[in-house]
Amino acid sequence: MSVSTKIKQKARDLGFPGCGIIPYTAFPEYTHYLDERLQSFPDSKHLYEPLYDQGKVIENAKSLIVCTQRYNKYNKPKCLDGVIGSMYLFDNRLSYAPEYRSRNEFEVYLKTLGLNLLQEKVPSRWAAAKAGVGKFGRNNFIYDPEHGSYLIIHAWVTDQELDYDPENKHSLHPGCDEGCQRCVRACPTKALSGSFSMDRGACIAQLTFFGLKTIDEDLLSRMGLWLYGCDVCQDVCPLNQGKFIEREEFPLLKDFEEYLKPEKILSMDEDTYRNIINPRFWYLGEDNLWLWKCHALRIMVNSGKIEYHPFIKENCHHNDERIRNVALWGIKKVCYQAK
Repeated sequence: MSVSTKIKQKARDLGFPGCGIIPYTAFPEYTHYLDERLQSFPDSKHLYEPLYDQGKVIENAKSLIVCTQRYNKYNKPKCLDGVIGSMYLFDNRLSYAPEYRSRNEFEVYLKTLGLNLLQEKVPSRWAAAKAGVGKFGRNNFIYDPEHGSYLIIHAWVTDQELDYDPENKHSLHPGCDEGCQRCVRACPTKALSGSFSMDRGACIAQLTFFGLKTIDEDLLSRMGLWLYGCDVCQDVCPLNQGKFIEREEFPLLKDFEEYLKPEKILSMDEDTYRNIINPRFWYLGEDNLWLWKCHALRIMVNSGKIEYHPFIKENCHHNDERIRNVALWGIKKVCYQAK
């Protein structure tokens, strides 16, 4: 049995839906699309420039092993559906996630086969498309026929040659009709403006992680009730219909539901945030409780619920100007709606 065959068998045994092995090459397509997006969305330059590192040539790289894991098997808590993006609810990078253990076991297995794994990053979605374990939808996500776009992609680079799969020359999902613009039409902030195009600086997921440079009242309203991430363009996609099975409970998720209520976030202290919330939802960083509070206020305003008005009014006097400004926007919007 060849090394490549052993690798694929191990991937199947560990529950990876897809595993492809291809020669390593640089990713000129990836760099090309980054160049296009910088030209189209110059205000988002600061968010795109760091991504160029993933497309650089990796010295001594010979082979690329790409696997997928699915997260469409978990139950979404009703109170967090439409509030936390599914990929972040069921984060396989958490040490207690079943997928984390499977990925680690797979990596250890690769090393027992004598493979030297290079600690370099590649553009995972392009790697998946080239390796044939998925294809792009027009919302920029990678899809497979069974699980839709509810996939996590892992890639390992090695300096050793292996037996290779034929490289996929057709990266676009055949079922993604060019005439279908559901994801584009549904995008609340219009970050999706066309096929293979997205303004990262207007994407709700990115805005929840990095925040707004200044108060943009229109964007704050369009972000709706999303607290961390966003699923809209995936959930409206015809290719994803019926793909979220929801049969299993994700470990410890219920322990966080109470903490993620907007009123709980507004009253949260730094110790609770750093010790409980940030290790679980870590994209915002351990010093950015203020940003969580801004998002909580935005959700209160956009919910239209009268019971949140006292919280909004109270934070108009917050000592943090960033939080205060969101509350002031909220009061203005609430008063306008009341007219």
